[in-house]
Amino acid sequence: MKLVCEKKQIEDYLDELDEVNYSDPRIQQKATELFNSYQSELEKAKVAFEFVRDEIDHSWDIQSERVTCNASEVLEKKEGICYAKSNLLAAFLRSQGIPTGFSYQRLVLFDKPEDGYSIHALNAVYLSTLDKWIRLDARGNKEGVDAQFSLNQEKLAFSINKTLGEKDYPTIYSKPHPQTISVLKAHSNTLDMYKNNLPDDLY
Repeated sequence: MKLVCEKKQIEDYLDELDEVNYSDPRIQQKATELFNSYQSELEKAKVAFEFVRDEIDHSWDIQSERVTCNASEVLEKKEGICYAKSNLLAAFLRSQGIPTGFSYQRLVLFDKPEDGYSIHALNAVYLSTLDKWIRLDARGNKEGVDAQFSLNQEKLAFSINKTLGEKDYPTIYSKPHPQTISVLKAHSNTLDMYKNNLPDDLY
């Protein structure tokens, strides 16, 4: 699939947003722990990805009711669903001057189409040394999910099964899609939100 940037200016993928609040002291403090001036762009991207993937729990995996959204909140509480975790990864990378956007998939929510669909969020990262965008999925690994930092062949959390109505969206958004943020802000119980209220299409 060919990825398509929503914005023409690469600087739009460095903006600080309410959800990607990388000037927050908590983000800044963790950034000083994760990054140093000797790391290459690729090393920083890998470090940030693996931290968010491995050290921030996916709320559904741990069956937590807590809803998080903004990057600083996700970091402080150390949990969030994919929408929230993608905000945190974007915050870390944008804080280092690495353009980072938001990418989406439409997936079967649980096991079969009859269960319904949900929108899944991941990140697209522009690596200037390679002059290419790569997609990274920091939702968190578990049995059956093995997302990795990969520069060539994508190793995402989920592969698309078109026969089930699943799909990749090609657009790289500069901001989190409004549907993903509105659902987080409208609910106070992640488990109920995840089972019953996630958006099922972007268009």
